[in-house]
Formats: sequence, C-alpha cells, structure tokens
Amino acid sequence: MTSETRETFGQVGIWSSALHWSRADDAGRAAIAEAVTELEDLGYGTLWIGGSPSPDDAAAVVAATRSVTVATGILSIWDHTAVEVAARIAALDASARGRFVLGLGVSHGPMVPQYAKPYSAMVAYLDALDSATPPVDSGHRVLAALGPKMLKLATGRALGAHPYLVTAEHTAEAREALGPEALLAPELSVVLDTDLDRARTTARNMLAMYLRLPNYTDNLLRLGFAESDFEAGGSIRLLDALFALGDAEQVKARTRQYLDAGADHVALQVLTSDEGGAGLPRAEWRALAEAFGDEL
Repeated sequence: MTSETRETFGQVGIWSSALHWSRADDAGRAAIAEAVTELEDLGYGTLWIGGSPSPDDAAAVVAATRSVTVATGILSIWDHTAVEVAARIAALDASARGRFVLGLGVSHGPMVPQYAKPYSAMVAYLDALDSATPPVDSGHRVLAALGPKMLKLATGRALGAHPYLVTAEHTAEAREALGPEALLAPELSVVLDTDLDRARTTARNMLAMYLRLPNYTDNLLRLGFAESDFEAGGSIRLLDALFALGDAEQVKARTRQYLDAGADHVALQVLTSDEGGAGLPRAEWRALAEAFGDEL
C-alpha cells in the first residue's frame, strides 16, 4: 500500500453505528454533526459509519467534516443498488468525493431474505459500479472480507479489506492472503472499563447477536475456536481474542497487536455498558485520542 493511502486512512479510526443521519431526528443529527467534527479535530484518521449505513448517511457525515476520510462499514449490497450508490457518490462535492471510501459487504443469510450466492452477487455489484456513469473505481472501495475468496476479491477489485469481529491472528492470515499492497483495516471492539468482569459483560451483550450469524462463527471455527466458545455469550478465551478490554493504554497495546500482525489501520468501536454501544461515547473517544497521541 502506498504511503499516501496510509496517510489518508491514518493508523487509527473510529467505527460507530450511531452515525446514521437518516435514522436521527433534528437533535440527533445535531449531535452527530458535533461528534464527527470533534473526532476530526481529535486526529482520528478515518470515520467508519457502521451498522449497514445508507448512501445518505455517508453523504451527511462527509458534509459535516472537512478533511477526514469517511467510509461505510459496511453498506449492504442487498439494501441499495449499485446504480443508486454510484449516483449518490457522484452527487458529492468533488473534493469531498475524494475522501470518501465505499465499504461494501454481503451481510448475512439470517438477516437478508434474498441472500443467495454472496460471492457472485458481490462480483456482479462491483461490475455494476465499474460500469456506472461515473464509475466508483476500485481505489475508493473496500470489501468486508473474512474468508479466502472474498479476501482475494478485495485485492483485485478494491483498495483492500475491512474485516469485522476478527482476531489479531486473523489479521496476520488476511495480510498474507491480501499481499503487501492491499489495504487491511480491521475493526476492533473496545470496552474502556478496568473492571474486567463488567467489561466482559458489556462485550458479551454486543457479541450475542453476532454469534447467531454463520459467517462470523464459521470464521471463528476456522481460526481454531470451538462451538463451546460460543456458549453463554462467549468464552473468556473468545472475548479476550476479539475485544480490547481495560484502560486506554491497554486498548492502545491491543491495537498495536493488530498493526504488528499486518493491519494498516484499525477501526475502533467503543462499547459502553449504559448505551449498549449504540450511543456517541465522546468521553471515551477523547480518552483514546489522548492515549494514542501522535500515533493516530
């Protein structure tokens, strides 16, 4: 990957499903605008709009910021046609369009009634983006890739991969599969809580939904976990492998494990016990920015 791309993304970003402009009322939109402005000022390299955002969500966050990279993490190919997405991106101001990255994913069978042949569906979607007027070129898109086939596709048809809910060991395997040039930007969920039992409870509350989705559990089984690790909300071994738990310095150390394993950028999702990870944890974002300092 080029040094320019590394600079564009930065080493550390913020992933948040609370940045959905289209689902918010006026007060919520004002809060989102304030939050993304602060995140930009704090120095985070990329803001990832999580939780199946729409093109309008992305456009709003781009409009509310000045220079930070904005990415969807991840827009579902089943929710919006490639023609619709390409048209919305084309409508962005030219300077803003240059700092927007389209993160795409195939979602999950239990969540999508029309789910079928996900790999072929993604290939067709990328073909449609290529042929749109104007096209969404491969240098402005990333794929939610976990397994070998999708990682290979991310190398050839996109800037790289944005894996979600993965371990540092998966990051090392993904880097080998992608090769040295592709972007690798995994998500890492964070609980800033020094009470380890309470932190693990917060992590389990978030993890419960994902342990019902075969794409994630199959990937974890490939990584050496057992079905027993999925019981009771997740074993301690599983939680400690998937999450960064503790104070800001411990989160920084866990993030470094992913970077050392081959990640170019790590997207931190901050979970809180009172909000279930769905709010705007600005105090926690500030604490992490202070801990990372110039490493952002």
